[in-house]
Amino acid sequence: MDKEAIADLIEAKHSELITWLENQSDDSWILGPEGKWTTGQQTLHLLQSIIPLNNALSLPKYLLRLKFGKANRPVRSYDAIAKRYHERLIDAKGTTFKGSKNMKVPKLSDKQYILNRLQTEEKKLQYKTRRISDENLDTVVLPHPLMGKMPVRELIMWTAHHVEHHLDTLKNHYSELAINENNLTLKQ
Repeated sequence: MDKEAIADLIEAKHSELITWLENQSDDSWILGPEGKWTTGQQTLHLLQSIIPLNNALSLPKYLLRLKFGKANRPVRSYDAIAKRYHERLIDAKGTTFKGSKNMKVPKLSDKQYILNRLQTEEKKLQYKTRRISDENLDTVVLPHPLMGKMPVRELIMWTAHHVEHHLDTLKNHYSELAINENNLTLKQ
C-alpha cells in the first residue's frame, strides 16, 4: 500500500471512530461490559498507542536504525498484518501490555480533550506518513509490544487496523445501554 493510501486510511478509520464516539451518550464513556474496558478506556488506549509512534517518527531515522536495526524481510500487506495481529491477540490470551495495564477510567470531563488529542495525533501521523521516504518506510523498524519489530509502513497500517479493531469492538459490545433506576449497565 502506498503512503498516500495509508495516510488516507488513517484518516478514514479515525474519522469513523470519532464520529461514532461523538454520537454515543455521555454515560457510555464510563461504561463497559463487565471485566472489560469502558468506552473511555478504549479511546485512551488508542491515544496511548499512537503517541509513541509519532514520537519515534520525529527522531532521525539513522537513530532508529541504530537502536532497532533494519528490516530483514519484505513489507506485508494490510490484510496480512491484520491477520497476524488477530493471531497474536489469541496467543496473548487477554494479556494487556505495559502502557494500558491498570488503566484508570477517564473522567467524562476529559472526553473532549482525549478526542481532540486523538484527532491531533492522527493528523500528525498522516503528515509524517506522507513526508517519510518510501525507503525509510520499508527499512526502518520499530518495536511493537505484541507483534515484535515491524517496518514503519507496517506499523502505520497496523495503527489504522488497530482503530478499526477497537471500533468494531465498541460497535458490537458497547452500543446499547440499559438504564435501570439505580445504575447504568450495558445490554449483552
